[in-house]
Amino acid sequence: MFWPQMCGDREETPMARRSEYDDGQAAKRLTVPVAAFRWARHCGLVPEPDLPAQRWSRSAVEVMDRDAIRGALSRTPISGGAAADRIAEALGTPNVIGEKASVTSFVVRRLIDLRLLTDLSTNPDGSLVNPEQVDVVCARDDLAELVAANTPLGPEQAARRLSVRRTDFDHMLRLGWIRPADSVEVRFGTSRAGAVDVALFRTSDVDGLPAAHPEIGWETLRAVQKGQRSPLAALAAASA
Repeated sequence: MFWPQMCGDREETPMARRSEYDDGQAAKRLTVPVAAFRWARHCGLVPEPDLPAQRWSRSAVEVMDRDAIRGALSRTPISGGAAADRIAEALGTPNVIGEKASVTSFVVRRLIDLRLLTDLSTNPDGSLVNPEQVDVVCARDDLAELVAANTPLGPEQAARRLSVRRTDFDHMLRLGWIRPADSVEVRFGTSRAGAVDVALFRTSDVDGLPAAHPEIGWETLRAVQKGQRSPLAALAAASA
């Protein structure tokens, strides 16, 4: 094992045993790191949950091979930021401290969404991945295209990429044509009171809008002048 034990909790006493477990509780019951448990599940060493809501029964947990689970992850997991740095290095555009990153954690989270990486973290605000899996991603022939498709765009950037006004892009959001993939907190000043969440969109999702909605006449939309009513304003959002 190349990485430190990450679960110093003692095994449950018989009186404290649960009847069902989520992944964190199951890892604690087995006295293995949660990251190792999640990776073992990815590898098929942990069976799929046998109860609703992604939970395992006590009997299912008790027959799991803790030694196999503990040994499944041979290298120390790395953060999403560290994974982004490795991908940037592989592209020949290394991230430099103090400068705008060429590859961000946003890209790593999208690769997790695509199941190219497996999230081993229990922190909803962070990512933890197996560096061996990152190495596989970095070796892909289409790495540059993959990163470009999953690079984040804010609303203003998305509107500029489409050559439309921000108000037109806001209507596309209202109509449900595109949805944010993530968001980032942006502060104005030093106080949290001035912080706002800014939506982030995948570049490929933005680029796909003209082909997905040819009916609106994109050249006409792009010719609308500042102050004019958006042609999209009269369209009703599709019912869910």
